[in-house]
Amino acid sequence: MRTVQRLLGVLPPGTLAVGAGLGVLGVSAYVHLAVAGHTLDPADMSSVSVLWSIVFAVGPGLFFPIEQEVARIVAARRVHGQAPGPVLRRGATLAAVILLALLTALLAGSGPVADRLFAGDRSLVWVLAGALGGLALAHTTRGVLGGLGHFGWYGTQLGVDGALRIAMAGALGALGVASSAWFGLVLVLAPIASVLLTAGPVLRARGTGPQIGWAELCRGLGLLVVSALLAQVVVNVAVVNVRLLDPDDVAVAAALLSALVLARVPLFVFASLQASLLPGLSAAVAAADPAGYRRLLTRALAVVTALALAGAAFAVPLGPWLIRVLFDAPGVLGVADFAWLAAGTCAYLWAMVLGQGVLARGRHRDQALAWVAGTAALVLVTLLPGDVVMRVELGYAVGSLVVVAALLRGVRFPAPAPAPALERVA
Repeated sequence: MRTVQRLLGVLPPGTLAVGAGLGVLGVSAYVHLAVAGHTLDPADMSSVSVLWSIVFAVGPGLFFPIEQEVARIVAARRVHGQAPGPVLRRGATLAAVILLALLTALLAGSGPVADRLFAGDRSLVWVLAGALGGLALAHTTRGVLGGLGHFGWYGTQLGVDGALRIAMAGALGALGVASSAWFGLVLVLAPIASVLLTAGPVLRARGTGPQIGWAELCRGLGLLVVSALLAQVVVNVAVVNVRLLDPDDVAVAAALLSALVLARVPLFVFASLQASLLPGLSAAVAAADPAGYRRLLTRALAVVTALALAGAAFAVPLGPWLIRVLFDAPGVLGVADFAWLAAGTCAYLWAMVLGQGVLARGRHRDQALAWVAGTAALVLVTLLPGDVVMRVELGYAVGSLVVVAALLRGVRFPAPAPAPALERVA
């Protein structure tokens, strides 16, 4: 019991509440893809794999920064007893503007997008638009919940989202609905319903207080969008790259998505820590507590390292067999593929923790430059000659390590300067 208590004491407050919801959401990803893999033919499953990768690269890349900034500002205002209402209104407006621009671009390019990525199926373009709208709603409201410390409600929203995905995917499989569009709609309906069912605490917390200017919210948001979007590209682009580099090999795209989902199990667990890590680090910075900042950051790095090692011990030896059994994936990947994916996941986890530390200090530019460097490394490795699958796997690992190296300097919280000595009065 004492060992468990010491372990729980390492985690930021709220981690377990969010982790419970993320556990359900993580299971839903496996259920959704497993049912789709056993129901759809290889071509349709390949399209669903590409859809999934784009949704979770572009959506979090554009809207998770809003969640982070809202959570950071709300947490800092809470230290001073200020209501979150003005932050929520600004954040929601900004998310709506970004979503509208994104939908306009999808509408204009629906034909080429459908032809190049979805084998001409335009219905998946509209599914993609709907899924991005659901993520815009979810991330904005989670920012308020996280900043206020309402991690029980945060976890509830995640859990409801996951439970609905499981129920809908299960129903499609039971009914034998072999449609990629219907399996894609699960990513639209579940998050929207979860936001509606957990909207009460957000609406009650609106309140009034000092207004927040656009400059305060957007000062670092552009850089944060660059960071988050590139972070999602690094972790999700492998499947899209395989489709673009070798469009005729539909088996590899489907198998690689299944392998990535399995190898990235630690990322689902880390997300529960991440939701409470940024508000905690931001509060430490606002309170001028460098010791608390360093302690929280060190503990987070220790936790994610343990998660990565545990995930690798499970995924590397069993992965090739599990993706065939769970997802009906083609047997085109081996142990070495899972080893590279596990190494990339470990480095990516370090990068995510260090990024939260840099962001809490308001050093958005340092974080953005780190992800630009990591993405450039990924592109360089991916374009090298050789086996396509090996190139995209190495790109994931090398790109993540470059980000880690670039972020290390930015998390050094300077010690407070010593007070000046009082001069003696003659």
